[in-house]
Amino acid sequence: MKAVRFHEHGGIDVLKHEDAPKPEIADNEVLVQVAACALNHLDIWLRKGTASWKLQMPHIVGSDISGEVATVGTLVRHVKPGDRVLLSPGIGCGQCEQCFKGLDSACRSYTLFGVMVDGGYAEYVKSPEMNVIPIPGDLSFDEAAALPLVSVTAWHMLVTRAQLRPGEDVLVIAAGSGVGSVAIQIAKLMSARVIAVAGTDAKLAKARDLGADEVINHRTQSIAGEVRRLTNKRGVDVVVDHVGTAVWEDCFESLATYGRFVTCGTTSGEEARLNLRALFGRQRSVLGSFMGGKGELLEVLKFIGQRKVRAVIDSVFPLSEAAAAQKKMEDRDLFGKIILHPRE
Repeated sequence: MKAVRFHEHGGIDVLKHEDAPKPEIADNEVLVQVAACALNHLDIWLRKGTASWKLQMPHIVGSDISGEVATVGTLVRHVKPGDRVLLSPGIGCGQCEQCFKGLDSACRSYTLFGVMVDGGYAEYVKSPEMNVIPIPGDLSFDEAAALPLVSVTAWHMLVTRAQLRPGEDVLVIAAGSGVGSVAIQIAKLMSARVIAVAGTDAKLAKARDLGADEVINHRTQSIAGEVRRLTNKRGVDVVVDHVGTAVWEDCFESLATYGRFVTCGTTSGEEARLNLRALFGRQRSVLGSFMGGKGELLEVLKFIGQRKVRAVIDSVFPLSEAAAAQKKMEDRDLFGKIILHPRE
């Protein structure tokens, strides 16, 4: 099969479109012919190299995958060849206490497609049967690939960790990102008021199209100052962020009393200074959030199938142009998800 692999860590030049062995499945696994694979910033971090994961080389990234079932193992019962499916991005052991509780991402052996196992930058990928989910409704392969990772992440942040309630104010940082664009929609689904932040007026216009009630251009406006104005000095109940250091101070200052700051990433850096008096005096909470469970993905997929939460797709590239697609993501020249087509 054709795949995009890297044999060493580095810049986009290490990505090679080349022949690779077709995966061989075990009895409890499914072989999927990939129709679409969405990019995530995780792909770039893995290509550059991280201290957290020691990857086997050569390596294939790609966590958001949709396609058709090609073959199934002898123990597989719930899917068959020809089925249109998406893959739940996170892979737990399925046997530990955390997995039994539905807290997949807390499993000690938890990984994702494209991390400790090969991912979707390829014509075929193998998957445990428990990760294979029928595509809901009439979603296209592109839409089905654009949503799993960001939707389960945003749902876990807003619903599970921050426990968002109807009528609350939510500040969404990086509205043009995959997580940001879905977080806007989930917050509106929960009857919240959304204030979206992005760096261009074009992105802010798209954020309004997704349901944002107010917008802030962080290049020309103060985030904390505008939140103060828009909330009559009260602040927001929930902040959703994955940018990190660059916006931390503004985000924390934007919180109301009893406000909850929930973060799932550190795109701009991982260090932050915390004013403890402002934390306990205003009874605020700082919450970490990482992915989410398969049960949570199934919850949000109900709304996705009804198109109450929709995929936001920026652009589509053939697999052979994966380097150009990653460059576009690195340059932040996008709103929503970038998709790869292995069959082109």
